[in-house]
Amino acid sequence: MASTGTTTSPEGTGLIGGWARVHPVRAVAVAMILVSLVWRAQLASRGYLAVDDYVLIARAAEADLTPGFLLTLYNNHFMPAALLATWLVTRAAGLAYWPYVLLLTAAQAVLAVSFARLLRTLVRPGWALLVPLAVFLFSPLTLEATSWWAVGVNMLPMQIAMVLAVGAQVRYVRTGRRRHLVTLGLAVLFGLLFFEKALLVVPLVFLLTAFLFVGGPPVRAVLTTVRRYWPSWLLLTAMSLGFLALYGSRAESSLRRPDSLNEVFSFLWQLLGSTVVPGLLGGPWRWLPAGDGAPVTAPPELGRWIAWAAFLVLVVLTVRLRRVAGRAWLLLASYLTLVTALLGATRLGSIYSDVAGAVPRYVSDVVVVAALCIGVALLGLRPVPDRFAPAEPAPADRADETSPATDDADAAPVDGDGTPATTGEAATDDEDPDRSAAPEPVAADAERPAGPEPAPRVAVPAAAYRGHGVLHAEYDDDDLPPPVRPPAARPFDAPPQRAGAAAATTPPASTPPAAPSAAPDPADRTGDPTPTEPPVDRPERPAGLAAFTGGRDPDDPPPPAVLVRHREAVSAGLALALVAGGLGTAWTTARFGDEWAVKAGRTYLDTVRAELAAAPPGTVFFDQPVPGDVVPTLSAPYNRQSTFFRALPERPVFVTEAEAPSLFDPTGRITPVRIDGPTVQPGPEQACGWKVTDGETVRMPLTGPRDDWFWVVRIGYLSSGDSTATFRFGGKEKRFPVKTGLNQIFFEFTGGGDTAELSVADPDVTLCTNEVAIGTPTPQQ
Repeated sequence: MASTGTTTSPEGTGLIGGWARVHPVRAVAVAMILVSLVWRAQLASRGYLAVDDYVLIARAAEADLTPGFLLTLYNNHFMPAALLATWLVTRAAGLAYWPYVLLLTAAQAVLAVSFARLLRTLVRPGWALLVPLAVFLFSPLTLEATSWWAVGVNMLPMQIAMVLAVGAQVRYVRTGRRRHLVTLGLAVLFGLLFFEKALLVVPLVFLLTAFLFVGGPPVRAVLTTVRRYWPSWLLLTAMSLGFLALYGSRAESSLRRPDSLNEVFSFLWQLLGSTVVPGLLGGPWRWLPAGDGAPVTAPPELGRWIAWAAFLVLVVLTVRLRRVAGRAWLLLASYLTLVTALLGATRLGSIYSDVAGAVPRYVSDVVVVAALCIGVALLGLRPVPDRFAPAEPAPADRADETSPATDDADAAPVDGDGTPATTGEAATDDEDPDRSAAPEPVAADAERPAGPEPAPRVAVPAAAYRGHGVLHAEYDDDDLPPPVRPPAARPFDAPPQRAGAAAATTPPASTPPAAPSAAPDPADRTGDPTPTEPPVDRPERPAGLAAFTGGRDPDDPPPPAVLVRHREAVSAGLALALVAGGLGTAWTTARFGDEWAVKAGRTYLDTVRAELAAAPPGTVFFDQPVPGDVVPTLSAPYNRQSTFFRALPERPVFVTEAEAPSLFDPTGRITPVRIDGPTVQPGPEQACGWKVTDGETVRMPLTGPRDDWFWVVRIGYLSSGDSTATFRFGGKEKRFPVKTGLNQIFFEFTGGGDTAELSVADPDVTLCTNEVAIGTPTPQQ
């Protein structure tokens, strides 16, 4: 009888230490996740808000939380959940940066844990599982998403949606349970609420299902995928059509046409040669600054070719060792083709086409797919029963020994030495629960082999057997059977092999065929035939590369002889490649952090805050654009100071008319206003200039014409009394108060021409002026 309990860890190790000893791969994975979170949070905190962040914050500061605000497109992007998150943070913390760093880190934590669970669900357990996890956690291609709020608020939710949707589809494929369809739909909806590009999750789910879980030639695989898993496609198609109808009713077309074929080839070489492949292997090692935004890739030529060579070696080696690897790489190529086509159709032919292929954020979602495909290529798919294979009847006298598998594939143990666990997805209610290969029952007329009666077996205390996951009461001469390892997905010319089929048909190389069973002893008390199990050896732990990659599938081709003969050199080369990739990633990330730490917007804001704190009461400002390296002109009108500072709790006061207005210079300092533009020609009156009296209008020619535009007018005057004056220019007029004595007035004005007119309403008031300027306000030096 089996007994259950908990194993005791060695004295002094503690709960965490004991768990780490039992599950070393999981423990290292947890440590990697924690290191990546701390590292990325520290890197993000070195920077500050940048470019689009200020625009999103300004829009949130000036708007109420209404459906109209949430459904408004930003740069043709549909992102209501992102706008909601920005609105909440803006109302709570203004232009503070730390809340965004916390949110990005929290999202990255959810994504990292979800991706680690998906890896354990999808691929075989083994130490090699840490390779795709490391690619995902530390890839420089995703640094923008964890540092820049305007990027991360779109990309991190999309990546989470990708991981959750793929995980839900994998569980649905393996179990057929409809509850996983609910998770699939919710995951896609979650991504679409943050970024319309999350619609690519739909073809990703289909491609992954067709490539990894359905065999046969391409056309048959597609048809089989549609037929077997039609509920998934019905759900996703309905959601896609509904979203496209909503998005199409609000968005403008972003499709563009490239200017030349050379532009297309340059874009492809830049995207694949400088960004994707080097970025997956720790590059680009060198960055090109891009103002306050994130830098773009600029790898050295030698590094680019080394990265491509290493990538091709990885592809060829994995395809040679695992038959499912070819499908995994085709999956990556297919998704990358979708992303490239979408990016080229919306970026080529624009002012950004020269650098479109060097922007990592455009392909940060590819990292999720690439890491999954690397995991499948290295480890193979996790062995689970094929619910579409024909059921084999289980022997009646062993029915009571059948134990159902657990429902969640994540519950399977991961052995620290790389020995894979054997649990898989649970069978559905309409599925034969006994899908594993069982020994054939011995015929009733078989004879028992001659020989002495075996000695009675003595029960020994229960002990934990690694690889089975529970405690069993064992006998002193028990030989536990090796775990059944169903193969991974078959190559292109065959469907996936049913779990256990290979074990039932192909005996292990080290095990001789079992001898035919003899007839049962007539003296047997039961009178029933007793199945005789073939002799088996204890499972040998895989060594070398096999231990690293979690073992091999029965249908995998044999490893090349050169790898077997020189396995020490191969192992050393793999270790050297991993170390080089890690060092390259650390260097690239550090250089990205140096570029990200340089923020003109932060310096500008810090200076403005200090100047406002020291400014006298009543200081008012004319509205001007912020410096172009803080918010570019293309973001108008959200590059204006009046909107840029709206989220500040101590925001400045902006006016359109004042006697002594101020300006912020490009560094953020407060200065008086000077008008840069033509002035009126000197007036004829000695010691007066242009004399305005008796209610008459005086025409004053300018030293140069002005176009019809937005200007600021400055009038310096000497008045004999208080009144109201009227200024006319280009057929438009502006009234302003006049005060006794020597004064000046600044006001905004729209108009054009070469002659200005001035009059005073009170005929008893005389006004003298020789200082009328029409132009743009600039800081007074």
